[in-house]
Amino acid sequence: MNHFHFLHQLRQCARFHFPLQGKKLHAQIIKIGLYNCSLKLCNNLIDMYGKCGHLDDAFQLFDEMPQRDLASWASIFTAHNEENRHEETLLMFHEMLHDGLWPDHFVFASVVKACGNSSALKVGKEVHGQFLKSGFYDDDVVKSSLVDMYAKCGLPHEAKSVYDAILVKNLICSCAMISGYARCGRKNEGIELLRELPEKNLQCWTALISGLVQNGNLTDAVDVFLEVRREGVDMRDPFILSSVVGACASLAALQLGKQIHRLVLGLGYESSLFVSNALVDMYAKCSDIVEAKRIFDSMLTRDVVSWTSIIVGMAQHGQGIEALSLYDDMILAGLKPNEVTFVGLIYACSHVGLVNKGKSLFRSMIEDYKLSPSLQHYTCLLDLFSRSGYLEDAEDLLNTMPVQPDEAVWAALLSACKQHGNTEMGVRVANRLLILGPKDPSTCILLSNTYASAAMWDNVSKLRKHLANSEVRKEPGYSSTDSGRETMTFYAGEALYPMKDAIFALLKEFDSEMRKRGYVPDTTFVLHDMEQQEKERQLFWHSERLAVAYGLLRTVPGSVIRVVKNLRICGDCHTVLKYISSITNRKIVVRDANRFHHFNEGTCSCNDFW
Repeated sequence: MNHFHFLHQLRQCARFHFPLQGKKLHAQIIKIGLYNCSLKLCNNLIDMYGKCGHLDDAFQLFDEMPQRDLASWASIFTAHNEENRHEETLLMFHEMLHDGLWPDHFVFASVVKACGNSSALKVGKEVHGQFLKSGFYDDDVVKSSLVDMYAKCGLPHEAKSVYDAILVKNLICSCAMISGYARCGRKNEGIELLRELPEKNLQCWTALISGLVQNGNLTDAVDVFLEVRREGVDMRDPFILSSVVGACASLAALQLGKQIHRLVLGLGYESSLFVSNALVDMYAKCSDIVEAKRIFDSMLTRDVVSWTSIIVGMAQHGQGIEALSLYDDMILAGLKPNEVTFVGLIYACSHVGLVNKGKSLFRSMIEDYKLSPSLQHYTCLLDLFSRSGYLEDAEDLLNTMPVQPDEAVWAALLSACKQHGNTEMGVRVANRLLILGPKDPSTCILLSNTYASAAMWDNVSKLRKHLANSEVRKEPGYSSTDSGRETMTFYAGEALYPMKDAIFALLKEFDSEMRKRGYVPDTTFVLHDMEQQEKERQLFWHSERLAVAYGLLRTVPGSVIRVVKNLRICGDCHTVLKYISSITNRKIVVRDANRFHHFNEGTCSCNDFW
């Protein structure tokens, strides 16, 4: 076998992601003595390992090379970008410059991509300046990367300036600009640019939809996808389907998600890894964890995203032991967890009270996988301590963690103090929150109840004045439910909605039965100063109760009632839904701003801690 044969075989392994065959070729190259005499072969080996997800092998090979050229650096940059290690790409770029090498157009494109994906705008502008001074200043591929970088950094004007300077505009740069507009909230300009293109294909529509999804314009993304279907655009690339499935997940639109799933099956894309990953995530976020697990089990190929999606999904649905078992299977499969995996794992530990296991995983993340904990990881660890009654450990964590705790973290500890009856610590935490100046109305309710339980009426009065004078404004609470035929949204205290009389009658019937079973409305969740009867009336018309009642009236007996709420469910409604699940013998799943609640036979999966 000659030099050119190995080059061809290595490129095939890189293209089709065959790392084992690539390793065999690497061994043969060493055995016949070509390893040290061919820079081109070494560069292709780095490229192969990088594209097959074996970054450590790629870097070891790069590190051992006696000499390197620009292609070597471009290959190792690409390998790091493939693994989302963009900051390391930028560090290595400075090493390359220190070695006296000036970038070519391939290196510029890789480094600009790293800047865009890590939001390193300052470095990106410096690289842009170097590019303009280089002999490659007219390279349209690098300009397309610059368009994408500025768009991802939230600078559509700068992106458009670079776009206008591209001499021959191809679909790649146009898609980058369209996605940039959509991602920055300039949907109309993105659509206008798309319609002006002399030729448009599925890639252009995908760029628009993915940009809308990333900016949170989920309904618009779905509407554009429906337009794509009406226009009969050939669905030869499944990426557009993963984007719209992602929109369904964020909207918690289960029925629409099921329709897109049927389309996936009809088009034969069920074996696509990123489509399957999106479906697992969508079903988990739409409260159907059973279907999420079924799809995961049917996948022939799984990556870290697949495992992380099902682990986080199981954890969010209160199935902590299953999540931890899946993690063990993931490690046995030879995959390395990422930051999101550990969020799900520590969250899972909190649901089953495995404090030592959670602490061990937190250490493993830092020591074994060299991952830096974020505020989210510390929040999950605090939740673990709080749930299990380790309040002193939770407070110590808040006072010593290297990242600044936000209002939500302090409020979580305050909620735990209330749950475990530790008034002294509760007052101490409440004082810290009061100094911060709470912005979330649910935090204000917690504070008020804490001070009231400690008979600190002056502080209650201060808090009410703060609430009246500050910009704390409660977002209107709403809950939506999908009956299979339609999705209905209810707002707290709303006077006009379908089936109002029937819903009122059903809720009154539940109220009467609940009181017989010992229910007493907990009016501490109403912060306003009003009569007891009026407080009870306010609780009666909370949106989640309306949605559940509507679901019970409109769905087939025995089916699961699924509700999505934009805010945290209040304690009284939580109690009421436990009663309703027992009275009706129906399962009720509520996705609120914090987590999933599975109500069944008078209990909730959160064990009354959320």
